Amino acid sequence: MAPLTRNRASADGVPEPIMATYYAQRASAGLIIAEATTPNAVGQTYPDIPALYNDAHVTGWRRVTGAVRAAGGTMFLQLQHGGRIGHPDTTGLTPLAPSPVAFPDSIHTPNGSKPGVVPREMTVAEIRSTAKDFAAAARRAIDAGFEGVEVHGANGYLIHQFLSDVTNRRTDAYGGSVSGRIRFAVEVVEAVADAIGPSRVGLRIAPGVTANAMRETDIEHVYPALVGALADKGLAYLHVVFADPEQPLFRRIRDDWPAALIANPSLPWPTPLPADGGRHAAERLLSAGADLISLGRAFLANPDLVERLRRSAPLNPVRVEHWYGGGALGYTDYPVLAPARVPLAH
Repeated sequence: MAPLTRNRASADGVPEPIMATYYAQRASAGLIIAEATTPNAVGQTYPDIPALYNDAHVTGWRRVTGAVRAAGGTMFLQLQHGGRIGHPDTTGLTPLAPSPVAFPDSIHTPNGSKPGVVPREMTVAEIRSTAKDFAAAARRAIDAGFEGVEVHGANGYLIHQFLSDVTNRRTDAYGGSVSGRIRFAVEVVEAVADAIGPSRVGLRIAPGVTANAMRETDIEHVYPALVGALADKGLAYLHVVFADPEQPLFRRIRDDWPAALIANPSLPWPTPLPADGGRHAAERLLSAGADLISLGRAFLANPDLVERLRRSAPLNPVRVEHWYGGGALGYTDYPVLAPARVPLAH
């Protein structure tokens, strides 16, 4: 199950009890990667997303992992710093980013939709302290009962902003050349791996994906360099978002990455969810060398997605209006299949 932001935490980032119900309902997934969680206050993207930088956050997440474990499931947690995808109305802080390049669209805040603000360029000291915040959050994740963490390097958030020559205009050791632009991603992953062990760490990437107004001009150079820099670190997996088995870069990443590769076949919103929940696309990716497939929207609307795919049963329609924020409606109230009938022995 791919990480899915649902905005059901408390205003101060503590997972609410209903989140334990939501994830336990989906425990049949081979692995749940829990939703994007901020490792520090300035990294918060949107209202009511979860956090993991104090003891209350650990306690809240422990309820979730306990419920999933009791239902037979396994969880990693995704750690995400928003970078320029943040707003003072949400955090009370000016967003930090590799360079002072504003997010060009509006951002959802507690006070409604607001224009993106110019972020403050991170100092080298802030870059290093942010890597330490990721590591500290990873340690808290293990304490909260997660099996490991996924570092979010995709979809236009802070790590992705460092990788791009459009959002990273630095001229120091963290910008400019490809080796400079991948440096922050490598240092964050290394810090997290040192904190909890590399076999508990994954990295998510999205080469060329334009989510959150992201632009990249040299993905054919950046991502092979990033994969090469991390290939011998003993990580649990690499997670490629919006993966295309026909894309030469995907095939190169597969060839260069020695460990497990998770591929996500989903297409960016508002592309409709396929009627098969992405099964055909998943099978193409498996044939192209992926080891595991992550599915997002299909799991959102179908707690029993694994069983539905097994039976080739129809899927619940996704209720888009309840994706972000709210209570049980459109969150924990999706129906499941009736148990399969077992023929009586004669």
